[in-house]
Amino acid sequence: MFLALDTSTLTLSLALVEREGEGVRVLEHLVVGPPKKQSEVLPGVVGELLARHGVALKSLEGMAIGLGPGSFTGLRIGLSCVKGLAYAAGLKVAGASSLAAVALEGPEGPPLFALAVARKDDLYLGPYRRVGQRVEALGPEEAMSPEDVAARMAAEPEALALGPALPEYRAALEAQGVAPSRLLSAPSFPSAVALASLVRFPETQSLEALFALEPHYVRASEPERNPKFPPLPGPPPTARLKED
Repeated sequence: MFLALDTSTLTLSLALVEREGEGVRVLEHLVVGPPKKQSEVLPGVVGELLARHGVALKSLEGMAIGLGPGSFTGLRIGLSCVKGLAYAAGLKVAGASSLAAVALEGPEGPPLFALAVARKDDLYLGPYRRVGQRVEALGPEEAMSPEDVAARMAAEPEALALGPALPEYRAALEAQGVAPSRLLSAPSFPSAVALASLVRFPETQSLEALFALEPHYVRASEPERNPKFPPLPGPPPTARLKED
């Protein structure tokens, strides 16, 4: 039994699940949407969820976390909370791409472009293909404009788009020539249940490995991109950006 959660969007998805073969059995899936702030509700709803099922935190196998890309603040809140709880209870932590979790809820067969909002007129795109209860990456996750997303879809006519960016950017993509039938209506946020199906916990996990786990930011934050401010001490932003 373990907890899974995703905070990469304004919607918190939290699930208590058990392993069942290659998939998971859901004991409860909780969704908390805006206007509630995740930093205010997250620790409390975790405790309430476990209490409803009579489960002690320290009895869990571990905690699974969506690593993004997505909201920089949301990712930091989610991972900080998970690290703190895992450290206190001696639990393992495993992470997976939030866009991969979105793709897992898409249809099998065609290329799936999982989309999330990066900032105004800038989207995250994760190209995946669903294979049963797993997904395979068709390329790196990237940040790009809606025009570039439309160009990618034109180059891959079998691809379908889905994910939390579509409610806001559907009209913009259709204006760029993307057929409405290729823009799926769901899911609107990365599901903790889908995330739980993707993660695998390590046999052992040191404290160094636990605290070294970082979100997948894909791009530098706005303050880091602002030329008016000098760089902060420490590793450059590009050191945090994964290539795969």
